[in-house]
Amino acid sequence: MKKWKSYLNSDPIDWLLEENNPSVRYFTLTDILDKDQNDDEVKEAQEKIMAEGIVPKILNKQKTGGYWETAENFYIRTKYKGTIWQFIVLSELHADSNDEKIQKTCEFILQNSQDKLSGAFAYYSGENGGDHNKVLACLTGNMLWSLIRFGYLGDSRIQKGIDWITKYQRFDDGGKRPPEEWPYNVGSKKGEACWGTHTCHMAVVKNLKALAEIPPDKRSYDLRGTINKAAEYMLNHHVYKQSHNLDAVAKQQWVQFGFPLFWKIDALEVLDILTKIGFKDDRMKEAIDLIVSKQNENSRWILEKSFNGRMQANIEQKGKESKWITLFALRVLKRFYS
Repeated sequence: MKKWKSYLNSDPIDWLLEENNPSVRYFTLTDILDKDQNDDEVKEAQEKIMAEGIVPKILNKQKTGGYWETAENFYIRTKYKGTIWQFIVLSELHADSNDEKIQKTCEFILQNSQDKLSGAFAYYSGENGGDHNKVLACLTGNMLWSLIRFGYLGDSRIQKGIDWITKYQRFDDGGKRPPEEWPYNVGSKKGEACWGTHTCHMAVVKNLKALAEIPPDKRSYDLRGTINKAAEYMLNHHVYKQSHNLDAVAKQQWVQFGFPLFWKIDALEVLDILTKIGFKDDRMKEAIDLIVSKQNENSRWILEKSFNGRMQANIEQKGKESKWITLFALRVLKRFYS
């Protein structure tokens, strides 16, 4: 097998290491150059994440209670300026989990979005935490992933959410109807959007992303089984194809790379998750080839879709070279071909 760098037209690493994007610099040092967390450059980059660029811009707009905009409208009415969305961005950018404002937001989300009965996360609050009848599978995955990254894995509330994924996440591929009971009978069109005859890809990917964040030695038997089922579901789709017609792309937006993705997905994110777990399956090869084909002569990838103008702070520019997409592409290639 060829070395991963042989698939590049050029070497973009020095560009990724520039100090104008401390988050990308941090991940390039750790994930591409394999620097230790105690390395001076890594520690310096982590400090700059909290002092320069997007993270302090977002945190400076936080309200006293740990939320953005209004406390009540943390998901829908303030999309994508509300609390849920800032939380995802901050975790993506590797904000410091020890920061007081980050801790406030973690607790705000656990108190207002998590359904205390099930452990899943809801897009509206109820009388005691998240509304039991407004839980979303993709939101649950995103919130658990973020909370795990912010150091909450050992918290019993997070463990309850993980148990929800292993118990309720389905991987139907058009063969049969889901059960009629909760949570499959709630939400848009009684759950049709999330739990129809074909399970929502976004739910599978975001929940797999959360489970992939758990260290292998902390994965239970049931958790490992759910990871394998979720991975096999995406592999049966060759990452971004229709499983019943592998010549057809499932959705065109899945072959357009963006950051952040929030509740959406693309082929690059799916590959990033699969390779993080350690998969090197032949059914990933078409998507890997797609990634290679999208680099320019400088081995930089373009930001093809964006939520800019709708967030608290813009991240890069649509249609321009993207350090984030380039970082993810290199990370996938390095894992797959190493």
